[in-house]
Amino acid sequence: MMMKRCKEGYLEQWLQKKRQKPLILRGARQTGKSTLVRMFASNQGLKLNEINLERHLYLNDIFKTLDMDIILRELEGVIGANPEQNDAILFLDEIQATPHALQALRYFYEEKPLIPVIAAGSLLEFTLSDHTFSMPVGRVEYLHIFPMTFKEFLMAISPDLLQYIEGIQMDQSFDAFATSLPESVHNRLVKKQREYFFTGGMPEAILAYSDTGSALDVTDVHRSILDTYLDDFAKYGKQIELPLMQRVFRFIPRMLGKKVKYSNIDPQRRAREIRNVIDLLSNARICHKVYHTHANGVPLLAEINESIYKLIFMDIGIANHICGNDWRTLHSFMEHELVNEGGLAEQFIGQHLLILKHDAPVLCYWLREKKSANAEVDYVISHGNSVFPVEVKSGKSGTLKSLQQFVLNKNTPLAVRFDLNPPSIQEISHITAGADGNQRVDFTLLSLPLYMVEELPRLIDLKRQK
Repeated sequence: MMMKRCKEGYLEQWLQKKRQKPLILRGARQTGKSTLVRMFASNQGLKLNEINLERHLYLNDIFKTLDMDIILRELEGVIGANPEQNDAILFLDEIQATPHALQALRYFYEEKPLIPVIAAGSLLEFTLSDHTFSMPVGRVEYLHIFPMTFKEFLMAISPDLLQYIEGIQMDQSFDAFATSLPESVHNRLVKKQREYFFTGGMPEAILAYSDTGSALDVTDVHRSILDTYLDDFAKYGKQIELPLMQRVFRFIPRMLGKKVKYSNIDPQRRAREIRNVIDLLSNARICHKVYHTHANGVPLLAEINESIYKLIFMDIGIANHICGNDWRTLHSFMEHELVNEGGLAEQFIGQHLLILKHDAPVLCYWLREKKSANAEVDYVISHGNSVFPVEVKSGKSGTLKSLQQFVLNKNTPLAVRFDLNPPSIQEISHITAGADGNQRVDFTLLSLPLYMVEELPRLIDLKRQK
């Protein structure tokens, strides 16, 4: 079974450019980078000249020459075909195994611009940290590949439900939704969302679940992926960092949605050592930092505090596996039954907000720490020139105190909440405590079920048409 990936559309646009730069697919291991390229070449009717560089380590010395005639002659010997043939793509997989291939991509662009080149690799930062050459800045493009989204999961498991998510529209006033979801459909989508919490978005896990419906098969896949990552750490990480790297890797899923405190991870290690490991894992897309931002306007990253951040993991399914949450646990949980249930909901939304971003995959949140008036908004996003607070609830109820404080401080007319309720648009008017005493807060609340996170940009655009 070949599972559809939305990123194929980006690859089509890249291929149609008159002078495309070599494209480097970035992302954690086993997020489907190689499969995406193979599916794309097949669907486009292109020949794929694929080389797994882990199997041809001697090519590193060939790439090091930076002589394109020598490089292409050697590649032709490996693939058994001319890399410059028409209607073909050159795919350099596992490029981290031959680091000088990264440097050589510059000369593909400058001297052989008619060869479409795609490279893919995992843990590139681990490899680059041991090499002195610089990346070919301005001569390559990057495409970030994440685990499969909930909608891609539905395409493989229950494609009939997609029409209900994508068909949600607002009425002519943009003050309400034009149609309501049937309760039976909403309940089915919540059930599938719960299944996604367990399987996660790793393509192999989704494929196993689609083929057999067996939770045990999914668990076996998660265990295999986890073992692969631990093996990678030993291969690419510095040995002195290995025990700490493994500790941080296993600790992150247990602190989802919480401000990072290095002493909680390992009180015996220096903060700088832990921070360096987190930076390395973050650069390798194994985890993602969610920075505190003052959120006074765009770009949000201009006002981040790099020392205050939360972490989300690369994939909710692997996170649950590390935490020991099996399918029976997740299938039966209702409100407030899981210790980290709120963290899981925050992971789910954050994982998708990252995928929706077209620029650097970095997320932000808002935090106000005062003795008597703490406030925290789970995520802050920008869309166009506007900033929106995003609150995530794991159940059907919850207060809006932090959203109200954000709106009061930033004068934001629209706020977003994700929970387990059907979609709605509400006009909120409330008296809340401000710096100058009690003040009135008025804003529009766009409330969406967790499973509709991928529709957020579209619905914000519709709402802003008013």
